[in-house]
Amino acid sequence: MADRKVFQDSVTPLPEQSGLTHNGLMINAAEPEHRDEMMTVLFSLAIPPQAQAQLEERVARGEVVPLAELQKDYTPSPASRESLVGWLKKEGFEIMEVSDDGTSVYARASVDHIEKSLEVNMTRVTKDGITYTAAQNAPSLPANVGKDVHAIIGLQPFRQAHKNSRKCFPSGGNRISLPTGGAAKKGAAKKGVTKKAAAKVGAAAAGPSPNIQNAPPYLVQEILKAYNADGLSVTGKGQTIAILIDTFPNDADLKAFWKRNNLPNTLKQIKKINVKGGQLPPPEGEESLDVEWASGIAPSAKIRIYASGSLRFVDLDRALDRIIADLPTQPGMRQLSISLGLGETFMGGPQGEVATQHQKFLRLAASGVNVFVSSGDAGSNPSDSGHSSTGPTQAEYESSDLSVIGVGGTTLTLAANGIVVGENGWTGSGGGKSIFFSRPSWQTGVGVPPGNERLVPDVSLAADPNKGAFLVFQGKVVQIGGTSWSAPVWAGFCALINEARAKANKPLLPFLNPLIYPLMGSSSFRDILTGNNGAFAASPGYDLVTGIGVPNVKALIKALTQ
Repeated sequence: MADRKVFQDSVTPLPEQSGLTHNGLMINAAEPEHRDEMMTVLFSLAIPPQAQAQLEERVARGEVVPLAELQKDYTPSPASRESLVGWLKKEGFEIMEVSDDGTSVYARASVDHIEKSLEVNMTRVTKDGITYTAAQNAPSLPANVGKDVHAIIGLQPFRQAHKNSRKCFPSGGNRISLPTGGAAKKGAAKKGVTKKAAAKVGAAAAGPSPNIQNAPPYLVQEILKAYNADGLSVTGKGQTIAILIDTFPNDADLKAFWKRNNLPNTLKQIKKINVKGGQLPPPEGEESLDVEWASGIAPSAKIRIYASGSLRFVDLDRALDRIIADLPTQPGMRQLSISLGLGETFMGGPQGEVATQHQKFLRLAASGVNVFVSSGDAGSNPSDSGHSSTGPTQAEYESSDLSVIGVGGTTLTLAANGIVVGENGWTGSGGGKSIFFSRPSWQTGVGVPPGNERLVPDVSLAADPNKGAFLVFQGKVVQIGGTSWSAPVWAGFCALINEARAKANKPLLPFLNPLIYPLMGSSSFRDILTGNNGAFAASPGYDLVTGIGVPNVKALIKALTQ
């Protein structure tokens, strides 16, 4: 195969014999039952190494690169892309999409076509009760066609990201269902909620409800006060928050959440983008958490929900490409929340997907888009489902990417008057040392351990579901937590900071991490000193549970607008 380029980094080799593998995959010996099954594959083209290195340096220095310059100087060779597209068409692939920046070619073909064209063996693989058609060995392309391709994504669809949220339905104490009628109105009055909203939501509630002030599930105003973000003159006006998730929330849930929190938001501020078209999965709560809380923290901001249709990496990549393509027409879209991840060791031996997404995150950071990614909900040892601490010690990707802000979690306790009486590292807060990325130049300061690995998380915020957030989901009140709560709240804070900078006649934020690490230990951040996530413990300065700490938003805005 001297005349072909083999993409070892694009798949994890699977055994040829049938049976259960060590990581829970059931390999079926039989040939795929449906040779005509169609699959969409991403052919990811790399920008020249020298150009990528230069772009990494510019982002680390806090530069924002004009979109026209990005398109001119930091794209793959057009000739290479045209050669690839021409070959795919000749081989019978249907070209679904070519990304605006030229880095991604999405092509669709039958399993039979893929096997022959990419010289790959396909088999049936069962994981968690679902059977997929997947590649057993590495794909290849003719050397002259694949010379600038650095990954082929989508051939092992059993590998997917997971959602970083946890619902909590506690009983007893103050976390009870809010009754309807007079009692509902009385409870709502304590929280500053309209009688109409209390009756509407309270009647549907079947879970916990915030009928005691400053007790879980926390409302938006309580979280704003806890992080010194209440009473600000900014509400996110002129800003847009993008959210990447697989599906859309229910409009009725959004309206009920806003009413219960006495917020002025309307559905006109919400834009729903179905990235692939077609039917989306039903809401599960994650999408509702992301949108409700991002919009609640920055009530004047617009929200653009990019629904990928699934948690397969090829679909997440396509959604990221759509976000990048929309930047020229959405100048205020300078913050993106992603509450998804997968333990780095479960990304498989191949690093093709990591390289593919990193190129997209780098492009977003260079464009001035701050991407907030939840660090995980299973502590230092996440399983491949992300919901138990039975895996190896590891960080989760995408939060470990060099071009994003990894957001960890805390356990927040408030006094009756809303003052923070305690905050410690949450046991579920994801954190660790990356196996994919080297230590960035900006990751320095007190408590940063010696070594050469990128460390996660960067910052943190309330996440413990037992001291969780108020959510309306399917017409019911739910108490919810996870770093899927802390990430969209941080995205909302970013929108507030960007509005403040615009008011101060300063440019919108560049990549945030190089700006905030020097603020560690200042009044802009509250250091978290207690708690652990398994292998790591919170400590003075930086730690692998809570990063540099939680924000004092008023002080942070002041520091970033001077």
